Amino acid sequence: MKNFIEPIEKLIGEFSRLPGVGKKTATRYAYKIINMKEEDVQSFASSMLKAKQNVHFCKICGNWTDEEICDICKKNNQKIICVVEEPKDILAMEKVKDFGGTYHVLHGLLDPLNGKGPDDISIKPLLERISKNDVQEVIMATNPTVEGEATALYIAKLLKNLGVKVSRIAQGVSLGTDIEYVDEVTLTRAILDRKEL
Repeated sequence: MKNFIEPIEKLIGEFSRLPGVGKKTATRYAYKIINMKEEDVQSFASSMLKAKQNVHFCKICGNWTDEEICDICKKNNQKIICVVEEPKDILAMEKVKDFGGTYHVLHGLLDPLNGKGPDDISIKPLLERISKNDVQEVIMATNPTVEGEATALYIAKLLKNLGVKVSRIAQGVSLGTDIEYVDEVTLTRAILDRKEL
């Protein structure tokens, strides 16, 4: 005997396709939709469809936008570019109110073991931006993983040939963390990235 009638089973299946949504959470979402007013469900479905139809990548940086060029590229300093892995990383970086530069989204990282090389991420458009816009500095803000470090080093090597200043965001011990609980890799990075007081 089936646990759910077909329309509910199908709705649970669709919610289960979302990242981080298991069967229990998908079931709660399905029941929530069923219990909503029809006009609220219509609005919810319409919002999803409009987002899918109208949101695309900025033609300059690769961030999500509903226009040809995103607001950050329109108003911020084009001479400083912060390179990130995914558009969601821009949201985190924008919390730093003093940055004022623009971004470049790679849409992935170099990962030779899984067949991802330089042509599979957005490196070529970055090089084109730099050559056209007299960029002064590129800040590498990829995640501190093996792939993130390899990607940052690869891009830095390419940019050194162009005479562009390349920097890497500092990494290390988080504020409020007890040193005794910090792993060896993080402590090593903290020592290497130390600053004079």
